[in-house]
Amino acid sequence: MRHPPLTLLDEEKRLLWLLRTHGPQPRTALAETLQLSNAAVSKLTRTLIGQALIEELPAAPLAGRGRPTVPLRISPAGGYAVGVAIYAGLLELALVDYAGGVVSLTSEKIAPTDAPSFARHVDRRIHELAIEHRLLGSRLYGVGFSVPGPALSRDGNRWHVVRNLPGWKDAPLRTIFEETLRLPVWIENDATAAALAEYYLGGLIRRCTTAVVLLLGHGVGAGIVHEGRLMRGESGGAGEIGMFYPGDRPRPTTLDLIATLQAAGCPVQSLADFEEAIPGYEAVVEGWQERAADQLLQTINSALAWLDPGAIRLMSPLPAPIMHGLAERLNRRAITWGDHVTASERGRYPIEISQLGGAGSALGAALLPIHASIARI
Repeated sequence: MRHPPLTLLDEEKRLLWLLRTHGPQPRTALAETLQLSNAAVSKLTRTLIGQALIEELPAAPLAGRGRPTVPLRISPAGGYAVGVAIYAGLLELALVDYAGGVVSLTSEKIAPTDAPSFARHVDRRIHELAIEHRLLGSRLYGVGFSVPGPALSRDGNRWHVVRNLPGWKDAPLRTIFEETLRLPVWIENDATAAALAEYYLGGLIRRCTTAVVLLLGHGVGAGIVHEGRLMRGESGGAGEIGMFYPGDRPRPTTLDLIATLQAAGCPVQSLADFEEAIPGYEAVVEGWQERAADQLLQTINSALAWLDPGAIRLMSPLPAPIMHGLAERLNRRAITWGDHVTASERGRYPIEISQLGGAGSALGAALLPIHASIARI
């Protein structure tokens, strides 16, 4: 059963966004913040509860007389969405519920294929996962796709996908995916999708209004969230920092570290055998961390100057200890906070590591349809 598209009033969207950014709230607090009457908020919440988009929590106990306050929160029963991250030889699928909870996260090897064949495989996997997690009949908001490369069209239909996905570059991907899946489809660059995941699942949504996420994967890119919206730029190329690091030179990427280790004689082949292969090559890793920190410093200082973010986070499928070492080196370098940041505030927002690891792009892709449902996209 496919539910009709969810249509929300502007006030309903504002209320939902407030609950997402501030956490559970009683009706009186919602009315005060939204500058609506208690009666209006009661009507809005009654409708949203009926749609299973929000739910009541147990009433808070009162010390004295009066009616107990009943907090409201976003309900995970409001539906779910699917995220697909596309890499050469690898497919990651994520399912998230309406509250942002992770229902499923899977990874599988897949032979390089054309976009229509890939879409048919994704269609089968979505049906299998819906059965496995008992989601048949639940509201499905749509499918988000994370692709490695910038947009080639302003409508997000055509993408400059990396070379190892033959036949994908400049193909009408959204048209192909929508025709096969018969569902609403969103497509985003992998770094932008990763930023959305970090914003929702990494705690940033309740901490700051502007955030930058640097994704160090096969390439290097940045995703930017500002005022709860994804910053894409005029033609969808915002955050394409890979242009600062030409592919024929050393780069701060996962593939570059593997190549650096291999050149030093390390038997590592991929991330799958990374931790088993690198003992004895710690000095090589440390040298790469120093060089990567030097390379990223100017990019980070530029982000601070242009965007004034409340958080900058690094995300990568590399093991967490390596990423923590990179962040430590960056935080010891000459980060330029600007005169508008007082001495006591400097260092309040150090460069941090995402806890999502390599799953950020798939999870962010899954959050795209849910994010769009409240028109913050």
